[in-house]
Amino acid sequence: MKHIKVKLILLVLLICLAFASAALALKPLIDGAEKSIEVKQAVEEYRETIAEIREEAEKAEENEEQHEPVPYAQLYEDMQFYNRQLYLFKQDKLDSRSAYELSQFKLTDYGLPDEKFGIITIPKMDLEMPLFLGASEANMAAGAAVLSQTSIPLGGVNSNAVIAGHRGYSGYPYFKEIELLEVGDEVTITNIWGTLTYVVTEIKIINPNDVNAILIQKDRDMITLLTCHPYASGGKYRYLVFCERVENTG
Repeated sequence: MKHIKVKLILLVLLICLAFASAALALKPLIDGAEKSIEVKQAVEEYRETIAEIREEAEKAEENEEQHEPVPYAQLYEDMQFYNRQLYLFKQDKLDSRSAYELSQFKLTDYGLPDEKFGIITIPKMDLEMPLFLGASEANMAAGAAVLSQTSIPLGGVNSNAVIAGHRGYSGYPYFKEIELLEVGDEVTITNIWGTLTYVVTEIKIINPNDVNAILIQKDRDMITLLTCHPYASGGKYRYLVFCERVENTG
């Protein structure tokens, strides 16, 4: 009888260990599924915001009311000024981690519902994520993030928005598949003012402290995708994908 009890206890322990192992194995999949739902919801929320803004603009036109030439004109003007100042002063404040983490704009102060700036879409990677300003931990966990002290992606020469993304995080890919991108592939940025289309022009691997590689390039209208390299290496290098703006075809 004692022998049977011992066997039963061992059997229960083995079953518990099997369940624990299975749970650990499934956790990345569960986390990834949850993150995927979260990201899709964030993208849809932003699209709804855009639709509401456009609907309000159309109503104003129908009623022949005075309205701003562009939505949230003061925010747009302030961001354009910010971009010009970055180029004028050669991004001299891009000198520390805190410099690129802290956003220079709080979008809710301008009347927007939250801090999402836009949506980044990369068809070759089958990826669409919300885009935030400031590469803080919170923003990087929620989507892709524009490094502060680099340009805000509004379009215009003498600008280079450096957009950082994790190389996979919490079971979700983020920029994990960035090496799929080749010269000529498209990347789009959608914000409340429209959609900007860019094509990949160059790919480069750099050291983490090579700030010069991500600076604004004179007379060019760019974004630069940035992530760690190699995958799962702890960030030994940085993988850069340079993209230049083209006329929208859609």
